[in-house]
Amino acid sequence: MNDIFEEELNKETVFKDRDVLSAHYIPETLPHREEEIEKLMKTLAPSLSNKKSKNLFLYGKTGTGKTSVAKHVIDKLVQVKDKYEVKVDPVYINCRVQDTKYQVILKMVEYCYPDQEFIGYAFAHLYDRVVEYIQEEGTNFIVMLDEVDKNQSLDDLIYTLTRTNDEIDKGQLIIVGITNDVNFKEDLDPRSRSTLCEEEKVFSPYNAEELKEILNQRVEKGFKEGKIDKSAVNLAAATAAQESGDARRALMLLQKSGDIADENNAEKVTDKHVRKAREKVEEEIVYETIETLPEHQKILLYAIAQLTEEGGHYKKLDGTDDDKTLMSGEVYSRYESLCEQRGKDPKTARWCREYIDDLDMLGLVTTNISGKGVRGNTTLIKLAYPAGKVKKVIEERFNS
Repeated sequence: MNDIFEEELNKETVFKDRDVLSAHYIPETLPHREEEIEKLMKTLAPSLSNKKSKNLFLYGKTGTGKTSVAKHVIDKLVQVKDKYEVKVDPVYINCRVQDTKYQVILKMVEYCYPDQEFIGYAFAHLYDRVVEYIQEEGTNFIVMLDEVDKNQSLDDLIYTLTRTNDEIDKGQLIIVGITNDVNFKEDLDPRSRSTLCEEEKVFSPYNAEELKEILNQRVEKGFKEGKIDKSAVNLAAATAAQESGDARRALMLLQKSGDIADENNAEKVTDKHVRKAREKVEEEIVYETIETLPEHQKILLYAIAQLTEEGGHYKKLDGTDDDKTLMSGEVYSRYESLCEQRGKDPKTARWCREYIDDLDMLGLVTTNISGKGVRGNTTLIKLAYPAGKVKKVIEERFNS
């Protein structure tokens, strides 16, 4: 039998470095995020003279560069700390993984004392050790809370972390929160909100030209010379811009296009491979998008999927049915019922209208204002993907 491993390793490929096309790769420069980088640098700059820095919260949809910008700026801060004779300790925590207050503080204390074992200790003990470390080291301890809204004990976590600086007279704890839910603070207790003292920055989706520049930057390092058509890069950028303005989606399209070209022993990546890649990754991307939605948007989308399966209850004036098109009123009623079932307080109808706009922007639903032939004046909502599959993804997240 031939050595399959050796054959695969020696196989011709269009890639120079496939990892460069990953959303987790952070390049030296981040095109079209100069304003956001400047904002973060200005917020953290006081720490370089041992002055208090404000907490910072970054908002924006998936794939708008929030995490990349945060890591990029904090890396720069670490690089210059010796020049300014200050200490900087950055800790990155994904709150989808470390989703309780205990898990977050455990991650922090393990960073402070990497040679010690802390599992099993009470929260209070772990917290005291973190405070002790900041005080003794006199460090600027920056905790990056990615997907901060996913933490199940968010109120207690925020309140605890923001009160840390009251307990020390040397060093400081700075929170950099990252979330795609611009309204997440509304779910916080007033006492938690009042202690934040934060700056904010909203990241807008990328347009086609911006995505094209981002992809070209990665192509230069990720693909061998002459192994991808310029038109293929443009198509990937245009497709992602049209669907969401999501750089991760554009990069995934490009990476998958290269994989398809390799599988077919093609000399280079063409438009044909991008179109095939779109078909292959669309479902994966949609499911990933659903998983990153804030909880109430998930509940609202589930309501839309349920009603789509059952069929809408409203008819046109001519008596004909369009059972795949829903009225905003029936969607809100079902959303309220689902919130009650899950023991959640429903958001107001106004907030739900904004949530529907968000789902539309993400390409999960399409919306139109009712016109001639429809009773009343309302928003018409149509699910963009099979209802059964959407329900399955949300159910898996709710049950996990």
